[in-house]
Amino acid sequence: MAKNKRLVFLPLGGAGEIGMNMYLYGLGNELDDMKWIMVDAGITFGDDSTPGVDVILPDYEFIKDRKENLAGIIITHAHEDHIGGLAYIWEDLKCPIYTTPFTATILKLKFEERGVNFEGMLNVVDLNSNFSIKPFDIKLHTLTHSIPEPNSLIIKTSLGTLYHTGDWKIDENPLIGDPFEHADAEDVLAMICDSTNSLSKGRSGSEIEVRENITNLIKSIDTRIFVTSFASNLARLDTIAYAANASNRKLVVLGRSMHRMIKAAKLNGLLQNVDEVLNEKEALKKKKSELIYLCTGSQGEPRGAMMRIANQDFPNIDIDNGDYVLFSSKIIPGNEKKLSSLFNKLSELGANIITEDDEDIHVSGHPCIEEMKDMYRNIKPHISVPVHGEHRHLKQHSFLAKEMGVKFPMLITNGDILQLAPGSPYIYDQCKTGRLFLDGKNLVSSDSYHIRDRKRMSYNGILHITCLLDKKMQLKDNPIVYSCGIVDEENGEDYTNYLLEEEIYKFFEDQRNIFKKEKKVHKSLESFSKNFIYKLTGKKPLTNISIIHI
Repeated sequence: MAKNKRLVFLPLGGAGEIGMNMYLYGLGNELDDMKWIMVDAGITFGDDSTPGVDVILPDYEFIKDRKENLAGIIITHAHEDHIGGLAYIWEDLKCPIYTTPFTATILKLKFEERGVNFEGMLNVVDLNSNFSIKPFDIKLHTLTHSIPEPNSLIIKTSLGTLYHTGDWKIDENPLIGDPFEHADAEDVLAMICDSTNSLSKGRSGSEIEVRENITNLIKSIDTRIFVTSFASNLARLDTIAYAANASNRKLVVLGRSMHRMIKAAKLNGLLQNVDEVLNEKEALKKKKSELIYLCTGSQGEPRGAMMRIANQDFPNIDIDNGDYVLFSSKIIPGNEKKLSSLFNKLSELGANIITEDDEDIHVSGHPCIEEMKDMYRNIKPHISVPVHGEHRHLKQHSFLAKEMGVKFPMLITNGDILQLAPGSPYIYDQCKTGRLFLDGKNLVSSDSYHIRDRKRMSYNGILHITCLLDKKMQLKDNPIVYSCGIVDEENGEDYTNYLLEEEIYKFFEDQRNIFKKEKKVHKSLESFSKNFIYKLTGKKPLTNISIIHI
């Protein structure tokens, strides 16, 4: 073994947040010489603070700069926060991808949608199989979660064995896939473990319990029913189809991601109860009491089917007084505002809303405290590295690890390069990290100037001024003032523009404003106009000055 070889772990996303999971393991002497593997490449979604941006990825510049040493990418399962970013970054990395059959099917569909060719680079590996990505030897262990084929990784290296849990829970009746079994991993140096429910006592519960509760609830309702859930939770989709059959109802599926998941599941021999599925036009021929609509948009996504229905923007479908809407999902932190708005819109249309707070119609796909304790009793790691959680989740997880006898509970965040071996663990170095926004078709930094401008426009409006100047830099015709999103309730926007035009005349008539350079005109006129609008409206709009010489 070479002297000074070290084993490191680096989260680029997913440590200090829920979503955007992207993790690196490196083995070698120095960072630039190490061989690396990436585990997962996820996304999160935009909100009101990111106007025009729906998809957000971790900044992967660190590994992009070392792509020659990136030996492979392993995708643990097909949730968006683990798989959703790969089609956007793969052409920059172009290394082999390893994943199991169902996840591979989802990945192929995503790459086809993006028009990305990765022929010959996708390695579809069996569940619970072994393979090598030198210098790492990988053993998959299939656990249970809220999607088929969730894999943990036993990563063997010359400096020790690591256990990367991925997303998991203990479910002895998962409906799809085999019951939970602990991994057979010995002398584990470090466990990198899911922290999502580290604040939740007890156990997460089983999908079989949800099936019984949802079926009984649906049987008790005699009008039309809408159900929204995570599209990736195939066991839940199968449960809704099962409940539809048990109550003599027809299933109507709404939302592209829901159809994509059903297609991928059938290609892999999953979903036992989803046979006949109606579209919205076919549903018009049925009585309302004969229908269940299964919809995307359980988190209040603006283009999700449920929000579009609430906005009366979905063809052939309207909420009627007395309809029931079941939210078979939890509220992901950060989505409270969107869901509150959705609940109110549905209520105003006359819907009866049922959530997991009202009935037991959802269980989490992540382990609660007692399940986490079981995992620590089985794995017995020397080092604990909490990931997949906001800071308070990671902090509570580290307390739990210490309570369970872990010698080194390590609390790190994105960008920390944690040396796991040799010696005691410590933060060896740090790298630049951050967020990339998918802006249209392009990935841009979250602090790009046009992103900042768009935020400013959304909060303060925009002001555009065009001036015709002669050779002496004096005004020769009426200035043209255009504004948008600037409110002056007393006078109105047109009158505000007129007042600014008058002030611009005075600005050029003022003998103190004699300019020789166009740049000076731009700067002075921009400052003058901003101050005028601020005094009038209290807003500082994004201001653009155009000078035309005649």
